[in-house]
Order: sequence, then structure tokens, then C-alpha cells
Amino acid sequence: MPKIDVYNVEGTKVGDLKLNDEIFGIEPNEDVVHEAIVNFLANQRQGTQSTKTRAEVRGGGIKPWKQKGTGRARQGSIRAPQWIKGGIALGPKPRSYKYTLNKKVKRLALKSVLSSKVLENELIVIDEFKMSEIKTKNMIKVLSNLKIDSKVLVVIPENDINVQKSIKNIPGAKVCLVSTINVYDILKYTKLVITKQAVEKIEEVYA
Repeated sequence: MPKIDVYNVEGTKVGDLKLNDEIFGIEPNEDVVHEAIVNFLANQRQGTQSTKTRAEVRGGGIKPWKQKGTGRARQGSIRAPQWIKGGIALGPKPRSYKYTLNKKVKRLALKSVLSSKVLENELIVIDEFKMSEIKTKNMIKVLSNLKIDSKVLVVIPENDINVQKSIKNIPGAKVCLVSTINVYDILKYTKLVITKQAVEKIEEVYA
């Protein structure tokens, strides 16, 4: 069972925490993680792209020349796909790109990225993440105390306006609730800062 240090917002070690092997100590499965990332990105697509077919473009209601006797190829409309300003053949139409992954695959992917953060020493656990006021300067100081100089994802157990708004204007930093964490965000940000209570919630759900 992996053990990790627990810090406070001043960057001082205040204890340690034993992490659940089933979540933070497995062998990361890269194939499953890739599946989860592709699924996440596909589900973000709006699918609003659209092209007009020959039935939808304006004009072309009359046959441009008679069928026979001109020596030219037969044509039925100047809005056929081969004409300039003609319709698009087999072009994209609005559609949904969403699809679902097997529940076990999604759980394994999340466990894999959490375990990889532990293996790469990029997981930082703090006892609690509280701020008395909304102030970006104070949040920057907290991240500095934790010796974070790269992109960071902060995971908190529940809504906290002071924390959420204080981190909002810091480039390369994001805060999310433990109930909304996903594989894409964990991989996108180098460091993962998570509260002790959030760790307990993850272990309660995924163990």
C-alpha cells in the first residue's frame, strides 16, 4: 500500500496517508487510458458542421442545355456537385459524435492515471484547501508553498467559491470537484493537488 506525505497550505508536512492499492497502486493500462481520452474528446464535439446538398443550394431549376445534339456532356442542373457553386456531394451534416464506454473501462482508466501520478511523484495531498477570501495572490502563494511551478489540477471535495474563483485567473491552473474528475484533465495537468477528504471519497467510490 503506497504511503504519501500530507501537507498544509503553508507547504509544511503534517502527516502521511496510506493510499488504496486498488486505486493508486495498479499497473497503468495505456490502452485503456487512450480509449478514455478518445471517448472524452469525441463527447466534447458539437457536431454542428453542415454543407448544402444539390437540393439545398440556390438556383439550377432549369436544364442548362438540351440532352442531345450539342456535343457536350449531358447536364441536368448547374447546381450539381461538379459545377462551381454547386451542392456538396457526401458532405458533413449535423450529427452527434457521442458514444459510451464500458463502466469497467472508465474506472480502470481513472485508476491508471491516478496510479501514474503516484509513480511519477506528481500527486500532492493536502489536509484541507480553505481560503478566507477570494484572492488570486493568496492562491499563487499557496501553490508556491507547495513548490508547484507547472500546470496543476486542484481537486476539492465540494464547492468552495473562494478557492474556485481565486484560481480562475492563474494560467495553467484549474480546480474541479472530486465528483467531476476525468482522465483527460488529470493527464493534461502535470501536478495533481488533492485534499485528504477528496482522496477518501475517491477510495469510497472506486475501491
